Amino acid sequence: MSPDQEKTGAATADAEARAAEVREEVAITDQRRAEEEESKAEDAVAAAEKAESKKERKRREAEERKQAATAEAERARERAAQAEPEARERAATGVSGAALSSPGVGIGTDPKAAAAAGAGARAQHEPAAVSAGLAGEGPEKPELYLAAAFAGAFVFARILKRIAE
Repeated sequence: MSPDQEKTGAATADAEARAAEVREEVAITDQRRAEEEESKAEDAVAAAEKAESKKERKRREAEERKQAATAEAERARERAAQAEPEARERAATGVSGAALSSPGVGIGTDPKAAAAAGAGARAQHEPAAVSAGLAGEGPEKPELYLAAAFAGAFVFARILKRIAE
């Protein structure tokens, strides 16, 4: 063999060895990528399981709060049911202040007042639920009342101005 052929044969062998090394590195890289993808998939599964358990815990807590609220409502109903007969008993045995201090009926009494006094005008005990509901209510549209008051004051001022002229 000639020196040129020996060089090309050695170069070919070196090139083939280098190509084999590159293929080996590519195979190693492919294996690492597959392992990373598998790890990412496992992490995604773990995150999904964690999110699911968190949602399940929230659902259980909501269910517990619902049960507690239901139990509290039931206890409140029982207390109201017990308090109602007691309140009726107190109202029946108590003396009404309205009956004691009702206006006298005479010749000069307004007919409507006389009718109210004669119709058994006694103060009635109002259940706590009704009085609490009325105490918390206000006008549905207070701005309309405010506008009406302003308009009335304006009209009253105009009338007074005309009278003064």
